[in-house]
Amino acid sequence: MRLRKAARVILVGAPGVGKGTQSERLLQRFPQLSSISSGDLLRYNVAQRTPLGIKVESTMKAGELVPDELILRLIRNELNHRGWIFSNHPSSDVMTLASSSAVSAGQGPLYDNDETDVAAFISSPEHARGYTPGRASEDPSASFLLDGFPRTASQAELLDEIVPINLAVSINTPVDVILERISGRWVHEASGRVYNTTFNKPKVAGVDDITGEPLVRRTDDNEKVYRARFRKFQETSEPLLEHYARKGILWEVNGMSSNEISPKLIGEFERRFAE
Repeated sequence: MRLRKAARVILVGAPGVGKGTQSERLLQRFPQLSSISSGDLLRYNVAQRTPLGIKVESTMKAGELVPDELILRLIRNELNHRGWIFSNHPSSDVMTLASSSAVSAGQGPLYDNDETDVAAFISSPEHARGYTPGRASEDPSASFLLDGFPRTASQAELLDEIVPINLAVSINTPVDVILERISGRWVHEASGRVYNTTFNKPKVAGVDDITGEPLVRRTDDNEKVYRARFRKFQETSEPLLEHYARKGILWEVNGMSSNEISPKLIGEFERRFAE
């Protein structure tokens, strides 16, 4: 289905609620929609040894959190290189997912090694080269799901200065249902394939369908760990959802399963953005 205007969307939901499943179904339904993952951007920059990637790597090795401003720089540059936001002075010290194809095609790196500029950005992002508020494209091809960021209200406020999100979806499933779901979850570690004993069972119990290798349980797939993660999610998500509710772009969907939620979500997406 074709979109009539740009969709700039985040999905908010507790661990195990099925955000990944809903993202995949939206991407399949709407070909103009893309996924922008803050985690992928971090990994690209680390792998390509960009100045910001080196900073990220050293920060993580020291056991510290990557600063919000640095992640915002990665997101802003990705959107800028795709032509989805416009600023007067685009930065070149970040490897983006869009620019990686140009490098692989032999066009040379799209970033420099100005470590002084990186340090300036980390200490004072609003004054660093290229850090100017962007104007978002309304072209339907500039539609994206932003994955992994923001997770807190303060992060959302910073993101607002770069690109205006126009739909925040809160996905809700009862905790007991999620606990039942994860209690039956088994994973093939090498590929990331996920099975469940209540739905999507492997052909042979405990064995991956493709390789025949054994399946394992995730260490955090137990009730005690999950309830701790859920409490943390509630603490951070409530102010985040309030932030988007005040902006009038929050939409909530409830369901016992992904198959119940998907038609509602796709229907709302079509109502807001489709032709």
